[in-house]
Amino acid sequence: MEQIALTAAPRTGRGNGPARRLRQSGQVPAILYGPGTEPHPIAVPAQDLERAFQKGNIQRTIFALDLQNGPSGSRLAVIKELQTHPVTGRLLHVDFYEIDLSRKLRVRIPLVPRGKAKGEELGGMLQIIEREIEVFCLPGEIPERIEVDVSPLGVGETLHVRDLALPPGVELPAGANYTVITIVSQKAEAAPAAAAEAAAPEEAAGEGAAAEEKTGEA
Repeated sequence: MEQIALTAAPRTGRGNGPARRLRQSGQVPAILYGPGTEPHPIAVPAQDLERAFQKGNIQRTIFALDLQNGPSGSRLAVIKELQTHPVTGRLLHVDFYEIDLSRKLRVRIPLVPRGKAKGEELGGMLQIIEREIEVFCLPGEIPERIEVDVSPLGVGETLHVRDLALPPGVELPAGANYTVITIVSQKAEAAPAAAAEAAAPEEAAGEGAAAEEKTGEA
């Protein structure tokens, strides 16, 4: 898993005013916290964060935070929550979660289907129910993606999360066994739509009859 060095400075002001001034100066308000760690309000350079985001997979990146005026050495952390402006996309606030390389994390990993399902060749359609799955693994062993061969799947067959071949050291949360991929029949997909279309004229006719009855009563 990639590590990105990031300089962080302590911040003392709280509230919208100080946060707005930080953003105007090119900094992003943030907080660093974790198990057994007191929360540290910090500020990080917006340019450095945006440069890191351009590399992609930001939720699966380890940041080595160099705290200015703090203890020597970097603090390893991942992004737990990211707030952006709904219109401009500008970074508003970042939650960094300090990690221990010897303790497993709960993370979400992209699920990537490979191959063409047997059911697709027979007229079925591949439906991806979950594009990401939640797993536990050590920070240094977080996979970029989990690939799954869908070629054996026939029409009407499903793939559950328990069926996936996970990389060594990666495990599922206890009891997880939801559907991630299924092959559906196009006829089964078309049936609800046809039923809805057939019901529409009947409903319209019913409404017309009701209107006539009301007119007759008047």
